[in-house]
Amino acid sequence: MNMLELPYTCFIEGNVVRWGKMGQGAPLVALHGTPFSSQVWRRIVPQLVDHRTVYYFDLVGYGQSEMRQGQDISLGVQNRVLAALFGEWGLVRPDVLAHDFGGATALRGYYLNGLRYASLTLFDAVSQAPWGSPLVQHVRQHEEAFAGMPDYMHRAVLREYLQTSAAQPLSEEALAIYMTPWIGEVGQPAFYRQIAQMDQAYTDEIEGQYERMDCPVTVLWGEEDGWLPVHQGISLADHLSDKPCIRVPGCGHLMQEDRPEAVVAAVLKTIARA
Repeated sequence: MNMLELPYTCFIEGNVVRWGKMGQGAPLVALHGTPFSSQVWRRIVPQLVDHRTVYYFDLVGYGQSEMRQGQDISLGVQNRVLAALFGEWGLVRPDVLAHDFGGATALRGYYLNGLRYASLTLFDAVSQAPWGSPLVQHVRQHEEAFAGMPDYMHRAVLREYLQTSAAQPLSEEALAIYMTPWIGEVGQPAFYRQIAQMDQAYTDEIEGQYERMDCPVTVLWGEEDGWLPVHQGISLADHLSDKPCIRVPGCGHLMQEDRPEAVVAAVLKTIARA
């Protein structure tokens, strides 16, 4: 497996955050979503390293970053972590690439923390009501029961849930990469913890502020996204960008697996405008 390395550690708000960087040139920050990790960028970052120094990290409570009982891993903390990382890395106005919860984090960072970007490429971003699958709604009511399920049951639920993010069958390699952080005595309860803390209030807080941003914005959306319908992407682009949403055919929510070339092309075009 060609995995991204995360050799660096930051301590932010009592949490261990793992991160890495690759490439040369001006900075670009890549923000992953749920229930994934920075490994979603493993096929994308190598295509950008000749153009940008790409910073990537695992959100608090995800991937290789710290997972512990009682931890706040909601969207309410992720934008503060992002702002702290900007300070740690000495970034003032980087390009930003963001997916799913990473999109919400980038938007919250912009509207609530005053972060500014050279450009913003968003795709299938958690940004507008309503969001939250039936599984999310159910787990929020029964977190403890799900966290204590037998391992074989948890693996079955996790595997099927991940597959619903993509329009095409996920490879066994991809499934292994995305499942591994959520398995075991630490990972299993962490998986249901992050679902239990999903709250639409964190996007409701900023949705009324959406307007044209002070940088080039590109919005892409998988036409077959079963988690967030494409009309949300159309609406988001109407609010934030001077360009319409790019609809990607044959693509579900996890564009990094279904159509990674669409992500790379969009980023290269967007940073060319920045």
